[in-house]
Amino acid sequence: MSSLETIRESAGYLKEHLCNSAEIGIICGTGLGPIADEIEVHSSLSYEEIPHFPMGSVAGHSNRALYGLLEGKEVIAFQGRFHYYEGHSLSVATLPVRVMAEMGVRSLIVTNAAGGLNRNFQVGDIMIIEDQINFLFQNPLTGENHEELGPRFPDMSAPYSQEAMKLLEKIAMEKGTRTQRGVYMAVTGPSYETRAELRYFSRQADAIGMSTVPEVITACHAGIDHIIGLSVITNKATGEDIHQESHEAVVQAANEATPRVVQLVKSFVSCWKPEESKLS
Repeated sequence: MSSLETIRESAGYLKEHLCNSAEIGIICGTGLGPIADEIEVHSSLSYEEIPHFPMGSVAGHSNRALYGLLEGKEVIAFQGRFHYYEGHSLSVATLPVRVMAEMGVRSLIVTNAAGGLNRNFQVGDIMIIEDQINFLFQNPLTGENHEELGPRFPDMSAPYSQEAMKLLEKIAMEKGTRTQRGVYMAVTGPSYETRAELRYFSRQADAIGMSTVPEVITACHAGIDHIIGLSVITNKATGEDIHQESHEAVVQAANEATPRVVQLVKSFVSCWKPEESKLS
């Protein structure tokens, strides 16, 4: 877990140079940076300007933090994330979440590009994450626990907001946008999975990727009230046939789905009233 000093130095810099607080936080996954492009930007920072933030090395990530208005709501967005497979510790990978919690964010939207384990999923589908499996064999909360940040043993029985899922599905139905609900599994990467691994994983989850889970664990620990997860299914990963996977193809598929994700996120933010939510 990141030290209190590290978190407070990063958060303090952002409060001074980006914004003091925000209602909603957004983490943009591979190819989904244009979500943040819809923000009426009031201020922005490159990751290299923020204390303790590394520069991400993955194509499809812009590596900057933005603050502004999205559908009239104050939001802070991170275009790009830090991955365990890049050599970062999970405390570094989850630092943006810690910073957002320190800045008062109570609703967090995390997005990613994922392989579709579920045979009924199609490339381009948007999966609303209803639960997750941590197959990283690591946990961002390992180490000394700081009670100021959260409890030693946080509850993870329902990490994703049930009310948010219902609202997303309602909006998607009205717009004619195809969505799925499913379980997201995180693996370490960076190699793609073998067919045998995919067949095994498909018995446990609906989509697979290399991010998001540590961030959601951290958000639950930090007491962020409402967590919303969206996966863009960028390839069919059922393990039933032989075909080569490439990051370029994943980015392209995510880019093609981005306009629908952007509209879904914008409509959700416009309608989202967490103070009226009865379930977290």
